[in-house]
Amino acid sequence: MASIHITDIEAAINYWRDKKPSPDGVTLAPEIRALAEVYALMVYYKENEAAEKGFPAKAHAAWLGWYDTTVDAPCIAICSTSQGDPECKGCGRTFEEVQNWTHMTPAEKRHTWHRITMMGTAWRFNKYAERATEKKAENQALS
Repeated sequence: MASIHITDIEAAINYWRDKKPSPDGVTLAPEIRALAEVYALMVYYKENEAAEKGFPAKAHAAWLGWYDTTVDAPCIAICSTSQGDPECKGCGRTFEEVQNWTHMTPAEKRHTWHRITMMGTAWRFNKYAERATEKKAENQALS
């Protein structure tokens, strides 16, 4: 069953705080309030993930509002699963995740994103991330 990680809830809260800041430093936007209730319960019960099934409707809608602003697939157009690797060297997803990506729920996709980010072994997180940073620095130096 798919679940939503607490770091995604934090990111969604911060997204809504930027989008709808408190007018008086106390009042919260409805999206923030809905997410904050879930977040508080997760902290209280020392849970890192909350099941997507049964997630409060307002909090889920607010989370999806944030989710829609994130990058969908971790693909960097170097897919080694097509060559028989069980996990893609480019993005870190398993063969099954690559094949079923378009059919996965947002929570399933974020669960995969969390796993590959924590592993950090895919080229997306090292070789190509470093090259992108170097290229950006080169472009800034030229301008």
